[in-house]
Amino acid sequence: MKRSLFFLQLLHFMTISSGFLPQTRPLLSFHRNALRLFATVDKVSTTNSNSTEAPSATETTNVVAKEPEAESSEAPKTSRRRKQPVVYPPPPEPSEFPDWAFEPRDFFRYELIHQSTKSQARVGRIHTPHGIIDTPGFVAVATNGALKGVDFRDADDAGQQLIFANTYHLLIHPGPDIIEQAGGIHKYTNRNKPFITDSGGFQVFSLAYGSVHEELSSKGELKRASGKKKRYRTETMGEDAVKVTEEGALFRSYRDGNKFLLTPESTVQAQKKIGADIIIPLDELPGYFTDRVDLIDSVDRTHRWEARSLKEHLNNVQQQAMYCVVHGGVDRELRTKSLDYLASLPFDGFGIGGSLGNGRDELKELLTWLMPMFELGDRARKPRHLLGIADEESIRNAVPKGIDTFDSCYPTRIGRHGTVMTRNGLERLISGRHSKSFGVKIDDECTCHTCQHYDRAYLWHLFKANEQIAVSLAAIHNIHYMNDMMKGLRDDIMHDRI
Repeated sequence: MKRSLFFLQLLHFMTISSGFLPQTRPLLSFHRNALRLFATVDKVSTTNSNSTEAPSATETTNVVAKEPEAESSEAPKTSRRRKQPVVYPPPPEPSEFPDWAFEPRDFFRYELIHQSTKSQARVGRIHTPHGIIDTPGFVAVATNGALKGVDFRDADDAGQQLIFANTYHLLIHPGPDIIEQAGGIHKYTNRNKPFITDSGGFQVFSLAYGSVHEELSSKGELKRASGKKKRYRTETMGEDAVKVTEEGALFRSYRDGNKFLLTPESTVQAQKKIGADIIIPLDELPGYFTDRVDLIDSVDRTHRWEARSLKEHLNNVQQQAMYCVVHGGVDRELRTKSLDYLASLPFDGFGIGGSLGNGRDELKELLTWLMPMFELGDRARKPRHLLGIADEESIRNAVPKGIDTFDSCYPTRIGRHGTVMTRNGLERLISGRHSKSFGVKIDDECTCHTCQHYDRAYLWHLFKANEQIAVSLAAIHNIHYMNDMMKGLRDDIMHDRI
């Protein structure tokens, strides 16, 4: 201690003698305080070491009296009683649903046309009250009940059969009541062809995890779920966007901040008012990085929610089919458990949802071991929909596994940014190399409205001039390309080439 005090005094003297007082003032102040501290400690140390008698009352107060406080502060705090985890009852058994619910629907059915001898690929037709859906088929996404930049008539002319509308957005605006007053989604949009609506859960949980199903990045790669942990709370909403309870999901409107409670019953009631041909039950969508304990809880909750949704649906079927959504992430045991339970209930079709892997390779691997289980018993007589994935490469990987329909906003989204799909890959029309592509169509084999009337040079100009018609023309081409591709895949299956 004395040696340390000596060196500190020497350093203090050198600082004073240096002549750089303005620059060394903070250091000098530190040295003075340190000297005082060392002097005090040295005095106490000397007193304790040299004296064999008990310290005086004054010394006890200054030196030792703080020990009880230290012990008090280090004593373990009385911990709050940990909340016991809530144990929920198992989801309903099949016997809890009415017998008539297991009978075939006269307004909805899947018709198998041809099963490939080379793979699990199959060609079929889904019969709905508003028309037939050829499968494998592409499903365009009309987020707010409208395709981005494309009139429904143009999409229909491009071969579009089934349209996907988002309940979450329609719930916020214009509201299901207005759509019901208009006579349902078909009359409201003046489109008398098949519609499918989701539960709204995807958009709600995207607020918590990021875009769980946002499968394509700007580089055309599959995205992984962005959140490594939950961003929603299960007790208080606070600043978080979503609060999840057994009752449902509470979220704030992105338009005005108003709170909405989405429950299995309320989402079905909303979809009844919207009136789509195919509806989806409420499910929870955990992110890719969710740990297994949380994933098990999520799958169990999803089963309870989907069973509640189904019961609500069966109270008033009104010529709508309901698909279940199989969950479990990339966990084989949980996926199998989810499929086995949901297949035992009277759903009309299967959706494959949740986290579908960290890239196309993992998605392909998931489908390789999962899809054979859809061939068992009555499962083979129901349609299968891959939720949120519909880029060309993923479709070509999934069709041989037995997937029937795919939905994604991918074709219209990339079209808005000047990217079009061709048989030779993606083309960026905004690239300067197209400025003089006179007479060159987007795709030589394409028969869409855009390719029949405009060349790449003119489309390049429209995008560079920020003309809105450019977005529409590119999106029309991409939708036509997707439907033409699906037609080609069906032909390949019919001839057992896939």
